[in-house]
Amino acid sequence: MNALTTAFGAFELTRFPEDPRDTLRAWDAADEYLLRHLHGADDGPPVPLTGTVAVLGDRWGALATALAGRHPVVQITDSYLGRQATLANLARAGADPSAVRLLTVRDTPPERIDVLLVRVPKSLALLEDQLHRLAPAVHAGTVVVGTGMVSEIHTSTLRLFERLIGPTRTSLAAKKARLIFCTPDPSAARVPSPWPLRYALPEGIGAASGRTVTNHAGIFCADRLDIGTRFFLSRLPVRRGPDDVVDLGCGNGVVGTAAALANPRAHVTFTDESYAAVASAEATFRDNVPGGRAEFLAGDGLAALPDSSADLVLTNPPFHSHRATTDTTARRMFADARRVLRPGGELWVVGNRHLGYHVRLRRLFGACEVVASDPKFVILRAVRGGDARPPRG
Repeated sequence: MNALTTAFGAFELTRFPEDPRDTLRAWDAADEYLLRHLHGADDGPPVPLTGTVAVLGDRWGALATALAGRHPVVQITDSYLGRQATLANLARAGADPSAVRLLTVRDTPPERIDVLLVRVPKSLALLEDQLHRLAPAVHAGTVVVGTGMVSEIHTSTLRLFERLIGPTRTSLAAKKARLIFCTPDPSAARVPSPWPLRYALPEGIGAASGRTVTNHAGIFCADRLDIGTRFFLSRLPVRRGPDDVVDLGCGNGVVGTAAALANPRAHVTFTDESYAAVASAEATFRDNVPGGRAEFLAGDGLAALPDSSADLVLTNPPFHSHRATTDTTARRMFADARRVLRPGGELWVVGNRHLGYHVRLRRLFGACEVVASDPKFVILRAVRGGDARPPRG
C-alpha cells in the first residue's frame, strides 16, 4: 500500500489484487500532476468540475478516488483489475460507492461530458477508439485534460486529440509527467471508429489456418498475428473428447478457438482482465465455431473457476504491467492453473526464452518439459501431480 497526498486529501491506494511483495505503486507522477492542475495548485485557477466528469483510463482508481464525494464521476476502463482496485480504494477512503459510476470501454458512454480527464493508455489504438466513442458527448464548453508520463505522450498521441476532439497543446514536464490540453471543436467531423479490425490468419499454423480473427482496440498485436502466438498455434496439443479447456489471458481468443476447432467436443473458457479482449475472443470464436461450447469471462485470472475443473490450460502470459516489466502476473497465472487443473491436467505455456518460466513451473508442478523452442520462444508443458504422461492423441 502507498499513500498519495494531494490537495484533495491523502489516500492509501493499492493495485489489485493486493500483494505485499509488489513494490509497484497504484499511482504515479502523471496522476499527481493532473490532480494538482485540477485543484489550481500550479499558479492557475481550479478547474470547475461541474456536470458529468468522465475519467478515461484511470489505471488503479487514483483519480476517481481523489475526486469521489466532491463531484459525480464516471470512470471508463478496459481493465477488470483496475476496476476492482478502484472499488477497493474507494472503500478504503470511506467514499460512497455510488459516487463513482463504473463503466467499461465496451459500455455505452455518457450522452454528455462536461469534464473529460484522460490517463493516456499504453495502446494508441485504445485511445483512438475511445476518443471516437466519447467525441459525440463532448461539447464546446467541455474541459478536456489528458495526462501521462513524458515517455507515453508522443506526436501521434497529440495528433489523435487534435483530429478527434480539437486544437491541442501540452504543458511543461514535471517529474517526467506532462499534461495535454484540448479545446473541443464542435465543427469537427464525427466519423465512426475504425475498430474492431478483422484479418485472416496465415496458413501452416494448425487448426486455425486461414481463419478470421476479430480485434477490438487495445489488443496486443491487433493488426497481425504476433510471432509468439504463431509459434504456439503450430504446436498446440492434439486432444480428443469432452475436455474442459481454458484460454488464460485470451487476447483475441485465437488460441482457444484453435483448440475448439481441433477438438469439437471441447468446452473452452476464455478469460482475460481486458474487457476488449474478452469481446474480441467471443467474436473470434462465434465466427469460427458456430454452435461451439464456450464461456467468456472478464476477471482476475482463473479466480472465478473452481478447483480441479479443467483438463487443459493454454496461456501466453504478459510480462508487463503498463510500463513496468514484471513476472507477477505470470506467477499468479501459473498458480491459478495448477489449482484449477484436474490431476493429470496439463498447462501449456509459450513465452520468451529469457523469462525463465521453467523455474517457476518446476517449483509449482514438480516438473515441466520443453515441448518446442526456437532462438526466441519456448513452449513448456507442466502436468498437475507430476504425471509425466504424454499429451492425449
